[in-house]
Amino acid sequence: MTTLTGRAAVSTDRPHKLARIADLLDRRGATAVQLTSGASLSWLLDGARTSVPLGGPPVFSAVVRVDGEIVVTAPRNEAERLAEEEIGGAEVRPVDWFAPLAPPIEGVVDEAELEAELRAARASLLPVEHERYRRLGADAARAMTEVLAEASPEMSEFELAGRLAHAILARGAEPAVVLAAGAARGGVQHPLPTAAPLGDRAMAVATAKRDGLHVSLTRWVRFRGSEPDGAPRVLEVEADAWAATRAGRALGDVLDDIAASYRRHGFGEDGWLRHHQGGPTGYAGRDPKAVPAFRDRVVENQAFAWNPWAPGVKVEDTVVLDGAGGVEVLSVDPAWPRIDVRGVARPATLEVG
Repeated sequence: MTTLTGRAAVSTDRPHKLARIADLLDRRGATAVQLTSGASLSWLLDGARTSVPLGGPPVFSAVVRVDGEIVVTAPRNEAERLAEEEIGGAEVRPVDWFAPLAPPIEGVVDEAELEAELRAARASLLPVEHERYRRLGADAARAMTEVLAEASPEMSEFELAGRLAHAILARGAEPAVVLAAGAARGGVQHPLPTAAPLGDRAMAVATAKRDGLHVSLTRWVRFRGSEPDGAPRVLEVEADAWAATRAGRALGDVLDDIAASYRRHGFGEDGWLRHHQGGPTGYAGRDPKAVPAFRDRVVENQAFAWNPWAPGVKVEDTVVLDGAGGVEVLSVDPAWPRIDVRGVARPATLEVG
């Protein structure tokens, strides 16, 4: 069997991650785990790009042993590229392109059996990850500013989304999500772009991915007309969401507080049910999406992207818990207009023209 040695650079954070995996394997009485998800593979392997189609399934798997050995299985047509460009310090075992990437291996635990433990292992960001995240957040926010500052009422949602995708790619990131809603579609929860013109007011949403990390943000631009009365109230819901997101709390309990905030700020009993509210982020866009009664615990240095929504209004940024009961907003561009909400600078609507 021919093998390749990964030559891409190995980061300083990998030993810490291997130690986390060894710890959870010890607690399970296991000696190895086979990783198959994009989130876990990218987290361990220094932000490796795991798929070929954007958002597609990984094109390799990895067996990680308790002693830190990593063996990657990849199709022969991908193996050399992965070893050269994506995977450092790991043995790459090529197989035929039609062979299974993750066949059962005796004595090796499948990732699905350790899903919650691996999610917890990814949750608390190491300092080097936090710094990568800051750079990505700044780049994604600048891309959004650059594109919306040049928008016009006649521009189509397709054109706005295309320009935003280009601006993200130009910064060395991948546009994992790009949404656009003109004035006629402000009530659509996930507005995949159409040929409709932007009109008086528009929303742009993006998730940019780089080094395996996901930054999500939403921004509004206005060309004429006024803001809906829900705009300041949805910012209060977001502030309540951040206040509820404290280390040690269960995600389901945080979501209960967010639901109560919708009621308190005039969005009705079912306001929180009309769109998902987001949740932890990092090596997946939502890792996981917060749902009622979910018992995963919030941890320090964890990233979140809550996205309070009501028809015609939405707010979203990616933050990291700062250890003092507050948040550090990552997706910030100083050039974007801001307003103060409980001591945190939040994005205002950009007025163009």
